[in-house]
Amino acid sequence: MKLLGQHHVSLMTGRAEKNFDFFTRVLGMRLVKKSVNQDNTTSYHLFYGDAVASPGTEVTYFDYPGIGPSYPGVSSISSTSLRVPTTESLNFWAGRFDSFGVKRGEIVSRAGRDTLFFEDFEGTQLILAADNGEAGVAPGQPWTAEGIPLEHAVVGLGPVTLTVADPKPTALVLTQLMGFRKIGTYPSPAGDFAEIEVFATGEGGSGAEVHLEARPDLPKFRLGRGGAHHVAFRIPNEEEYGKWIDRIAASGLPNSGRVDRDYFRALYFREPNGILFELSTDTPGFDIDEPIESLGEKLGLPSFLEPRRAEIEANLRPLDL
Repeated sequence: MKLLGQHHVSLMTGRAEKNFDFFTRVLGMRLVKKSVNQDNTTSYHLFYGDAVASPGTEVTYFDYPGIGPSYPGVSSISSTSLRVPTTESLNFWAGRFDSFGVKRGEIVSRAGRDTLFFEDFEGTQLILAADNGEAGVAPGQPWTAEGIPLEHAVVGLGPVTLTVADPKPTALVLTQLMGFRKIGTYPSPAGDFAEIEVFATGEGGSGAEVHLEARPDLPKFRLGRGGAHHVAFRIPNEEEYGKWIDRIAASGLPNSGRVDRDYFRALYFREPNGILFELSTDTPGFDIDEPIESLGEKLGLPSFLEPRRAEIEANLRPLDL
């Protein structure tokens, strides 16, 4: 039983149309599924990924028009990384961000790889991380987008950063329950704070790392637009999913039990610092209800919501993407 790496990160937006423009036009990612929040079907759920909706490449957004801003702090997924092929790619993206007026930092090293920090229009904290031929979990397949050479395209999720007041209980859950291993540390970019701890799972590499930041000086995170709701980690198949159900139940941590999202099977629980984790299967995938060639072109509903399509569509605001 080994988690393979990141499956997806889910965040919040107050402006789905502008969010779609940023992730597809500016970042060149593919809209691989336009669906609804299965727990609140009046809200859209947009999934951006690689060319073929590979597990480990999706950034997803729940759409809540009028939602207030996020307030940074502890008990949060404070940054989400996206993988690009090389440091040369980072230079390309620095220029592209400048041309679009995107707020960005400089190219710096984090955990031994070159990275570029940037923000979207709602303040989502994002980082591009260069693979530079690094071993580990394989990248996804680049999507063809105007103005973005394939050799510089986004090819999946990189490390996520968890910011907490006390890292010890979170580290124990990562290592003792979830099978991560600590592989190193690096200096905090925020200044004179504890070094950030790096944990890896599966084959390791950018797509299979969690970075754990201790910031006892910060208040508690408040979720709003631009903030991360949860991070999901990859389970290869449904057989291992059943074993993870048993393992999490035996840990005593409150959890959701089995949740069928149709496109994958899920299990949710909160680690001791309150960050919401999800374990998700790679199977069956986003192409069970629409062909790979036309992913994201229609409203995708899981099979258990399909009988309510007319009602759900009537209660959704028009979305011009």
